[in-house]
Amino acid sequence: MSGQWNRFAAMLMRDLLLIAFTGWLWRLAIEHGAPEAAGGYALHVATALMTVIAAYLVHEWGHLIGAWISGSRFFLPAHIAASPFLFRFDNVRNTRRHFVWMVWGGFVSSIALVILLVALLPRELLAAQIALGMTALGVIATFVIEVPEFWRVYRGAPLPDGAAFVSPPEV
Repeated sequence: MSGQWNRFAAMLMRDLLLIAFTGWLWRLAIEHGAPEAAGGYALHVATALMTVIAAYLVHEWGHLIGAWISGSRFFLPAHIAASPFLFRFDNVRNTRRHFVWMVWGGFVSSIALVILLVALLPRELLAAQIALGMTALGVIATFVIEVPEFWRVYRGAPLPDGAAFVSPPEV
């Protein structure tokens, strides 16, 4: 992570602001109540969409924290809006153990967030119904996209290549 601290701080600030904005939208949606009033549907949909974006960010930060804890080598994007991925995992210098830690970080953060959303969101609100439905789709997507790759590597396959997995010369 040497030389990447400024980008790390900028990404952390960006994501904390987005999560704070999501919390503010929830406050408005809860105060507003039913979506039938003027602008209510837009508020509820925006709140739900921001919740899903925040959930994605929590999942990605979980991956990053797992990589960091394991001592993985990774690269942050040159600009904070340059990639849909929070970071790029070095698939040349990292080991299977690094990969497993990185993946588990995302899984654990997602599970914790889903439990938190189910426990805290007021299910009678349209925003909560949309957010929980879209979160369920995100969990399904994670199982379809990430679990098979994790399982292959865990059982001995080489680390994946492409997407968020890069070798140093490509970065």
